[in-house]
Amino acid sequence: MNDARPQRETVAALGAGRMGRGIATAFAYAGHPVWLLDAKQRAPAQAASLGREALAEIDDTLAVMAAAGAFDDALRPSILQRVRFAPRDQAAAALAGADVVFEAVPEVFEAKREAFEFAAPHLRADALLASTTSSFLVTELAGLVAQPQRFMNAHWLNPAPVIPLVELSAHPGTAPAARSALAALLERIGKVTVNCAAAPGYIVPRLQSLLMNEAARMIEQGVASAQDIDRATRYGLGFRFANMGVVEFIDFGGNDILYHASRYLAQALGDERYASPEIVARHMREGRNGLRDGRGFHDFGDVDAAAWRREAIGRMLQALKRQGLMRPPDTG
Repeated sequence: MNDARPQRETVAALGAGRMGRGIATAFAYAGHPVWLLDAKQRAPAQAASLGREALAEIDDTLAVMAAAGAFDDALRPSILQRVRFAPRDQAAAALAGADVVFEAVPEVFEAKREAFEFAAPHLRADALLASTTSSFLVTELAGLVAQPQRFMNAHWLNPAPVIPLVELSAHPGTAPAARSALAALLERIGKVTVNCAAAPGYIVPRLQSLLMNEAARMIEQGVASAQDIDRATRYGLGFRFANMGVVEFIDFGGNDILYHASRYLAQALGDERYASPEIVARHMREGRNGLRDGRGFHDFGDVDAAAWRREAIGRMLQALKRQGLMRPPDTG
């Protein structure tokens, strides 16, 4: 009997650390054969120990996912069997058979250079290659690879098997078909992809760096405790932005609200980092304050405003319900 299931791409993670293990878990869970490759030359006993440790961590992650109801734990051994570990001296054959390779070595430029030089002679001409770096621009790394037209950055967020987002950053020489192929593969395994120019911090790290530093600053200044900041994040800021995009919320609440609130904070705290960028002031002048004006950062010209509000609020109410935070009305 023929197996009607489509053949899934073979994926290799070059680097057997935390990110490589997370990527291996994500693809194995989605049914792909995966190679987890040690990029560093080690003594055989050390390499074997690393392999056992990596597979044990992947198995533990799968166990946590099963316990959370993601799948029947009886399937865990078969998922784990899709991941094969190879030390560096056996990695060449695995690289030669891979359709997609994710470089996941430490965030050191020379380590990246060495990894790409090692991989280059073994990669197929049609293989996709992506760096998972959070520190280097794709334009900085493209010169290190043998086929830059098949290369881009793919920034996963930890924990990689759980967080849906992968930020893709192409360089001018990346073939559009290669970028589309990688995005399609990631979306087939349940990821959500976004495109980002070659700029420091991608989207999420750039936003979260400001957020985390400000949280630490508030603790330093005695504004609130770590516990209360975490509660405010989980049940206020994080809850809102888990259900509504940051820019979507600007348009929902009003660009003018952001403008005035930013001016107040910059003056009250004596710190210009709270001042709005020029685009916010320009939108004020142009009457682009969001949903009520029919245009803002998004175009609402053909949108039923009332229906849009209901849908946005409905998302939040459904999230309340999923988290067990929805309370019935008091009928007493």
